[in-house]
Amino acid sequence: MSNDTLIKVEHLVRYYGPQCAVNGVSFEVKRGEVLGFLGPNGAGKSTTMQMITGNLAPSAGRITINGIDILDKPKEAKAALGFLPEQPPVYRELTVDEYLRYCARLNRIAKGEILKAMNYAKERCGLSDVGRRLIGNLSKGYQQRVGIAQAIVHRPDVVILDEPTVGLDPIQIREIRKLIRELGGEHSVILSTHILPEVQATCNRVQIINKGQLVLSDTIDGLTRRMQASSITVALRNAPATETLSTIPGVHGVETVGEGRWRISYLPGNDPAEAIVAQSVQQGWGLYELIPDRLSLEDIFVNLTTTEHHTEEAA
Repeated sequence: MSNDTLIKVEHLVRYYGPQCAVNGVSFEVKRGEVLGFLGPNGAGKSTTMQMITGNLAPSAGRITINGIDILDKPKEAKAALGFLPEQPPVYRELTVDEYLRYCARLNRIAKGEILKAMNYAKERCGLSDVGRRLIGNLSKGYQQRVGIAQAIVHRPDVVILDEPTVGLDPIQIREIRKLIRELGGEHSVILSTHILPEVQATCNRVQIINKGQLVLSDTIDGLTRRMQASSITVALRNAPATETLSTIPGVHGVETVGEGRWRISYLPGNDPAEAIVAQSVQQGWGLYELIPDRLSLEDIFVNLTTTEHHTEEAA
């Protein structure tokens, strides 16, 4: 993966009258990265995306696309962008070829290069066999592919996709996710989505915005570590007293969750699992289950977006 920074957002602020929708957002996306951008409704996600794509001017801050300031040189900066809105901007009465030729001309591709650009986009998006078909007669999944094809026909450095799998069936979702991962090999991709498993399936970085501020910025590996909760559930046939479990080295708290079952919490770095196993053998507790608890991405998302006060966490 190259270390080229293709998107750089610095201290981005946007007001709507007295209301601050985006407050001091900063992040970078490098070539080859697929960034998942998450946030509840009204968090400032859509406003941030509109500013990055040049459709909305920031109240303060700076955005550079492949080193070009989007306010100083908007045409140059936007030439390096490909964008798929939530509703694909396709013309249903055109064939796929007619529409992609139109998009290529909009992106100022030289006349002699248009066919090559169309074939590239169709091949990447699995559209090579449907070029002569009317877009309106294609399935929703294929219309999404056409939408992505228009976003990459000019081979932009940055591709921004807004909810690209909404309304698709499971097979179509799998195909679009595979395509997004492949796009990350050549481009830098920002994927805006409300579907949390989609982030884990397609992205290598994730950001969560809430109340106009970034509350999480981490790699997927880092997120996986966060999902390892500091608790374990144990089941014992010959249950000792709760107080006895509390005295095991590393144990921070003990909660009864059923007959002979406990949830044992511990501080990071003090996993008491080995000590519990050893004590069980020595004392004849009959340990038959020991399960590390895991947080889901949904748990993390809800925790970060329902707490009143947050500070930005950097990877």
